[in-house]
Amino acid sequence: QVQLVESGGGLVQAGGSLRLSCAASGRTFSSYSMGWFRQTPGKEREFVGRINRSGGYTYYADSVKGRFTISRDNAKNTVYLQMNSLKPEDAAVYYCAADNGLRVVTLPQEYDYWGQGTQVTVSS
Repeated sequence: QVQLVESGGGLVQAGGSLRLSCAASGRTFSSYSMGWFRQTPGKEREFVGRINRSGGYTYYADSVKGRFTISRDNAKNTVYLQMNSLKPEDAAVYYCAADNGLRVVTLPQEYDYWGQGTQVTVSS
């Protein structure tokens, strides 16, 4: 099992930056690719990006590409989401998720474990 806890959410002005962290328990963290998702009220959970097991490959949704960066530190069992040039439409609850497959997947139901989410609010 992998237990995930997100942190780092908060209030930021449009154009600003914020870094989210996702801390994982257990000794199998490096066996999982990690995804970031976000969700707003009344909306479907949306794929943000993904990083592979070693951290050498990342994949992003078009809506955040060029602004968001995912990284991981397997020694610390932590994955990060660096968000720059934030827009009001980026406001959401952000979730990290773990996937033990090898393919790049973007659907929430394809991920095995989830954190509780952290709220990001962007003011304009």
